[in-house]
Order: sequence, then C-alpha cells, then structure tokens
Amino acid sequence: MRDDTEDPNYLMANERMNLMNMAKLSIKGLIESALNLGRTLDSDYAPLQQFFVVMEHCLKHGLKAKKTFLGQNKSFWGPLELVEKLVPEAAEITASVKDLPGLKTPVGRGRAWLRLALMQKKLSEYMKALINKKELLSEFYEPNALMMEEEGAIIAGLLVGLNVIDANFCMKGEDLDSQVGVIDFSMYLKDGNSSKGSEGDGQITAILDQKNYVEELNRHLNATVNNLQAKVDALEKSNTKLTEELAVANNRIITLQEEMERVKEESSYILESNRKGPKQDRTSEGQALSEARKHLKEETQLRLDVEKELEIQISMRQEMELAMKMLEKDVCEKQDALVSLRQQLDDLRALKHELAFKLQSSDLGVKQKSELNSRLEEKTNQMAATIKQLEQRLRQAERGRQSAELDNRLFKQDFGDKINSLQLEVEELTRQRNQLELELKQERERRLQSNRSIPGRGSQKSEPKTDGKHKIQEENVKLKKPLEESHRLQSHPVDEQDQPLLSEQPQMCQLCQEDGSLPKNVCKNCRGIFCDACSTNELPLPSSIKPERVCNPCHEHLMKQYSTSPS
Repeated sequence: MRDDTEDPNYLMANERMNLMNMAKLSIKGLIESALNLGRTLDSDYAPLQQFFVVMEHCLKHGLKAKKTFLGQNKSFWGPLELVEKLVPEAAEITASVKDLPGLKTPVGRGRAWLRLALMQKKLSEYMKALINKKELLSEFYEPNALMMEEEGAIIAGLLVGLNVIDANFCMKGEDLDSQVGVIDFSMYLKDGNSSKGSEGDGQITAILDQKNYVEELNRHLNATVNNLQAKVDALEKSNTKLTEELAVANNRIITLQEEMERVKEESSYILESNRKGPKQDRTSEGQALSEARKHLKEETQLRLDVEKELEIQISMRQEMELAMKMLEKDVCEKQDALVSLRQQLDDLRALKHELAFKLQSSDLGVKQKSELNSRLEEKTNQMAATIKQLEQRLRQAERGRQSAELDNRLFKQDFGDKINSLQLEVEELTRQRNQLELELKQERERRLQSNRSIPGRGSQKSEPKTDGKHKIQEENVKLKKPLEESHRLQSHPVDEQDQPLLSEQPQMCQLCQEDGSLPKNVCKNCRGIFCDACSTNELPLPSSIKPERVCNPCHEHLMKQYSTSPS
C-alpha cells in the first residue's frame, strides 16, 4: 500500500497549508513593522520584499505549465491579466504594466502588477474578484491549486489589513525580471523569550509549520534542480546532434560547389565544341546543355534550401546557447537559494531543540506549581473546616450569651427591688458596724486609760470587757445574715453596673482570707469574692465574648481546659 505522504493530493494540501501559514506570518509582520516605522514604505523595505516573494509563491502554486521551445514556462501574469475584465479599475494598472519599458518577461510584469495594486490599496479587492471566478482560473491552475481552494480566499481576506499601509514604488530602473524569489525565514524565526506572555503554543505551531514548509520547499527545489539538469543534458545532446548535422550540411555544400564547378566546366567545354563542330552536333549538344542547365538549376535550388536550413540550424543553435546560459544562471541561483534554505533549516532545527528544552522545563514548572496548588487547596480546606468549627462555637457562644442576657433580664425583673432593698440594708448595717467598731475602739482606749490610772480595779475590768465582746459578736451575726443572703442572690448573673456595689462591700477574700479593708472583686466563673491580688487575670468565658475577670484558680483551670480542647 502506498504511503499517504506520496499522494499528490496530500502533498498539494500540505503545500497549500504551508503557503497560507507563511502568508499569515508575512502579512502580520509587515503590518506590525510598518505601524512601528510610521512612514511610507519603499521597495527597499525588507518585510515588504518578503511579502511580495510569498505572494509570488502563492500565485505560482498549481499553475499549469505552457510548453515553449525553451521548455515549460509557468507565469502568473496570465491570471492577473483577467482582473481588468472583472474589475474595471484594474485596467489602469494593467496598461501601466504593459507600458513599462524595462519589463521583458511575464514574471516581471506580474511583480510590477502586485506592487501597483498594493500602492492603490486594492490588492485584496482584486484578489477576491479573481478567486470568485474559478471557472476562469481553471484555465491557468490545477484543480487542487491554492487559488482554487479555500486557502486562497483566506489569504485574500488577510490582505485587507494591508490597506493601512502607505507604499510608494519607483518601477523605472528596477530589474523585476531577474529577481530571485526566495523566502527569508530568518525574519519570522524569533526566540520565544522575546514574545509576551501566553503565545508559546501558537509560536511553536507556527515554527513547526515553517519547518514543514522549508522541508517541502527544499524537496521541490531538489526536484527542480534535477529537472533542470536533465534539460541541460538533453540540450547538450541536441547541440551535439545539431553540430553533426551542420558538419554534414557543410560537406554537402562543398560537394555541391564542386559539382557546380564541374558542371560549369562541362558547359563551357560543350559551348566551345558546339562553336567548332557541325550543326547536328550542336543540336545534340544543345539538348545536353539544356539538360545540364536544368540539372544546374535543380542543384542551385537544392543549395539554396540547404543554406536556408543551415541558417535555421545556426539560429536554433544560438537560441539553444542562450537558453543554456539562462538555465545555467537559474541553476546557480537555485543552488544559492538551496544553500541559504539549508542554513535556515539548520537554524530552525536548533531553535526547535531550544524550544523543546524550554517546553520541558515549563512542563516541570507547571507540575511543581500544580503540586503546590494542591497543597494550598488542602490547607485551604483545613482552614475552611477550622473556620466552620469556630463559627459553630461562635454561634453557640452567641446563643449562650443571649440566654445569659435573657436570664439576667428576668433575674433583674424578679429580684431587682429586693436586691436594692438588701443593698440598702447592707449599707445601713455596714455603717452601724463601723460605728460600733469605732465606739468599741473608743471604749477600749478609755478603759486602757482608766486601767492605767487605777491599777487596783483590774478585777472589775474583765466583766465589762466580756460584756462588750458579747455585744460585738451579736452585731457581727446580725451583719452576716444579710451578707449571706446578698451573696446567694449574687450567685446568679448580674449586670456590670452591680459589680461596683459588690466590690465596695468589705467582705473577706476566699483565697487569702484578707479582711474587708480593701475592695473585692467577683469571679465571673465561680462567683466567688476575691481581692485584687487573687483576681488579676481576665479570660473570655463561654457566656461572654469579651474577657472577664476571674480568680487565679479558675484561670489555671480554664487555661488547662483551653490547651487540651481541639483548635
């Protein structure tokens, strides 16, 4: 089974795709460079020259060859001449091209036509009109040529972007006939680092397309060189044959000349003999002379024919020599172009290896980033779960706070008046106690003074002192009852405004057993009464978001509980 790569239709489709990619690259590069340049372009501008070379290759693709004396000739001037019949505005360009004195070949006229159409900014319009008439193009192109397929329509659409370019060409004095149409791929082979951002895949695809096109063009150039070499060999054989025929003709001419001289001598001899001989002999000799003259006329005509044929052979030989020189020149140019294309192919392969290495490194970086991204996603999920747990705990704490506030409001509503009355009683009892303590102190001082003044009355002193002590103990019992009742009521949650009132009560610290001379604080966790030294810490409690004052034992207990609880 034959390989698909040897199928002519597959090869033509591959060539069409490569030419379309090259046209895209050249048009895009020309527009970008022209806009950056910001001035009118001339014929020496390199991207513009490369654009015309690419367009020439596109128009030559799939051309039917016309057989001439010098061989097969492919020219895209014939299809371009049809444009004036389709678009009347193109008649001026066609007439101008035909009037140019320096153009001698159809290829030169076609190149001049492309330049004038670009100057008119009508190249896209002319190409669209030409491509739409495929019945006319079928006379010049093969069925699977670029101009007959959809790639031609795509290129014609891309040419619309060239209307933003201003170009000015001087056709007089420019040698368009002998220019070599070789694409310089170095203008389109750029390093990936010079481009920006996310064009890496597109550039690799474009470079691979360029590589395929270069290989295809190299194969066609090799085939063209082989064909030209075969033509040169055939011309050499024909030249040798013509040289042999020319030598034979020269020998024949020399033979005819010798026969003519001999006939002349014979005729002169016959005339002399006729003059001297009798009349009858003259008659017979006259007949012989007429026959000799007839033969001489035939030989003369034959000589003229041979000379004419010789002139034709000489002119053909000159034409063959001219064709040989042109073919030799074309072969040299093709060889130079082939060398440059091979150099460009080597550069392209080196760039391909570099891009492959960069692609491998970028794949490794993408893999590392994906792993890092997965770890970050895992941490994010863990943080989201932790945040969810904290939100649940926050909602629970909020519900506890709301329930505590509700209980506090209910407690205030139920026992507010009683607490106020008990606080008033406590204050009154506190004042009475202070007054009794002050009186007791004064009594003690007075008795001390009296004992010092009267030493003999010591026995009488003990009895009143005992009575005063019993009196003070009774007063303390009376004071403890309302304090215990107040402490029982304060075991429920109270408002922050009630704390100063409780802290002002001179009660004893439950931890260090300090007396009531200093203000006390209520622990928000166990509701116990402690001095400032025993309740210096603050912690957030389940019933309150804000930090609250707690005693030292509760602080240690809560810290251990928080440290063992899950985060």
